[in-house]
Amino acid sequence: MSRPLNDQEVLNEMNKMVAFIKQEAQEKAREIKVKADEEFNIEKAKLIRQESINIDTAFDRKVKQADVQRRIAQSNVINKSRLQLLATRQQLLNDLFSEATEHLKSVAKDKDSYQVLLKDLILQGLYQLMDKKVHLICRQEDVSIVETALKNAQQEYKNAFNTAVEITIDREEFLPKDSNGGVILSSLEGRVKCHNTLESRLELLKDQMLPDIRYMLFGHSPSRKFFN
Repeated sequence: MSRPLNDQEVLNEMNKMVAFIKQEAQEKAREIKVKADEEFNIEKAKLIRQESINIDTAFDRKVKQADVQRRIAQSNVINKSRLQLLATRQQLLNDLFSEATEHLKSVAKDKDSYQVLLKDLILQGLYQLMDKKVHLICRQEDVSIVETALKNAQQEYKNAFNTAVEITIDREEFLPKDSNGGVILSSLEGRVKCHNTLESRLELLKDQMLPDIRYMLFGHSPSRKFFN
């Protein structure tokens, strides 16, 4: 028959139980700490990885934005330079045509060559109108020289088509005083006109010769790929 434990034995048993419980608690605490540290490290690595991705993405975005801004700035500089070049070229063409316009004032000074020119302008107008009755307007100061020129033109026209043409010089309406010369021919009561003044011929020449003039002055455009 077992005897009851005395006070000392009870105290020893209690100390053993406390030590066991304490050890169990410490082990459990270590397990919890290890697991907590592991989860912390996993979450920390996840956050670091996510932030790294965010930083790389933000950096790439800023690099692309900087590249876009650089391209825009470069394009603006190129366009500005191109516009300045075009403006300079256009000014050069304007100066060239202004000089040509100024030169028109001297054309009528040589009466003999001017009379031949008038004859050719009248004859060309007759070829375009192809009518038997033509009305003619010229400068008031050119009436006498036009009379001689149109006779020669009438004769050449008759020789070419075996048809006479009647040309009437307007004695009341004339080309403007600042005109440099030439003629305006019309038929069918003014419904059909042929402007062969020196100014109109120069304007026509501008349109027709402008591509060739541009090439002679500036060469081919760098962006041009095809040549006919």
